[in-house]
Amino acid sequence: MGFELRFTDKEITAWGGMGLMKRMLNRIGFQEAVAACGLPQPGSNRGYAPIQLILQFMLSVWCGANRFEQMEVTRHDPVLQKLFGFKRMANFKVIMRFFKKFDQATTTELFGRLYCWFFGNLHIDHLTLDLDSTVMTRYGQQEGAARGYNPRKPGRYSHHPLMAFVADTRMVANLWLRPGNSHSANNVLAFLDDSLNKLGGKRVALLRADSGFSDRAFLNDLDQRNMHYLIALRLNQPLQSALVDETGWWALDDGIELTAFDYQAPCWEKPRRVVGIRQKINARPDAKGKQLSLFTDNPAFSCYRYSALVTDMDLPAAALWRLYRGRADCENRIKELKYDFGGESFNLKDFWATEAALLTVMLAYNLMSLFRQGVLRSDAVSGKPDVQHTLKTLRYKLFAKAGYITKDSRKKIINLAVAMRQREWFDGLWDRSKTFTLPVKFTPIFSP
Repeated sequence: MGFELRFTDKEITAWGGMGLMKRMLNRIGFQEAVAACGLPQPGSNRGYAPIQLILQFMLSVWCGANRFEQMEVTRHDPVLQKLFGFKRMANFKVIMRFFKKFDQATTTELFGRLYCWFFGNLHIDHLTLDLDSTVMTRYGQQEGAARGYNPRKPGRYSHHPLMAFVADTRMVANLWLRPGNSHSANNVLAFLDDSLNKLGGKRVALLRADSGFSDRAFLNDLDQRNMHYLIALRLNQPLQSALVDETGWWALDDGIELTAFDYQAPCWEKPRRVVGIRQKINARPDAKGKQLSLFTDNPAFSCYRYSALVTDMDLPAAALWRLYRGRADCENRIKELKYDFGGESFNLKDFWATEAALLTVMLAYNLMSLFRQGVLRSDAVSGKPDVQHTLKTLRYKLFAKAGYITKDSRKKIINLAVAMRQREWFDGLWDRSKTFTLPVKFTPIFSP
């Protein structure tokens, strides 16, 4: 049986579920907070309000845009325009020109204020901060792009941003864009200071990082700050020998053994506590770590993969190892930022414009994380608690709801096409987004 084609004049959106995000933003006073941060202003009276450009950019990211050109999808959506109160939607080139107004001073001051406001409204203290770096491959002539370590695209130009994550809230605390040939720990002391400022005075109970940050100056600085730390070490020759000479190994589980001992590297001024981990390759083929390059010909040691952690804490070795394993979650955050939020694709020729766009993406990520934990509070799809769905899952199972706007007297009503069995659940989320308030209380992962 064939079909006939007809058109309707009714304005319909594919993203009616974004009404939930709009209500949460209204409840937390997001627009007022951003407006108070001193955004670059338009040069013409006919220019778009800066707060609209920020919101429209984040809205496009939430709806699936992975590059500036894809923002045209939301630009031509009249329902989203009315839902967010925009008189007219901006072209993606306007948003690109807006980010080009950011220089180093503007970016540092504006996002410093905005992140201070955001984290100042989260009820958490003694938080766990994870440091990491990642590679963002570039195709073009972007400022700061250089050849450096790039495991996926060797020889390609890239940026090498430094990132800080709040593990307790699954949010991004800070990002610094850096040239692609930067070392992992380059400028890490200044970056840590800036991250602590952006956290709005929250105390860091534990700092975790991989071996790229195990440099002497950084460890000395952490000792002076009286900040607990748990950092992986590079398996250089002196440390390999110390691990082989250690006799206090004990079995934690099948194929994994731990030990703890005092160790002083040649460049350290004092000994520090080190936890050694070795895992049998045949029992745990996916085990992390490396084989000891000095002892590859010795079957007693070549059957293991080794790793080592340095810490200032006097906790059992098993507790420290398990505590460090939680740091792996920041790799999931980086993947979601790159692939679901377009973090690797929103780049411009100007260095500071690219950093401003990336910091806005990070802010969009934090707001989505706040929505997941403050409004959803549990798995929005299956009802299982403590499940954190990615944006891609939420986008197509929660936000992609066809809808249109009508008026009843002076009240605007958004009508959504939601299956009957989901309506009660969706109605509950709508009410919860209305009563959502700051500050939100989080439970710390680690408390000394």
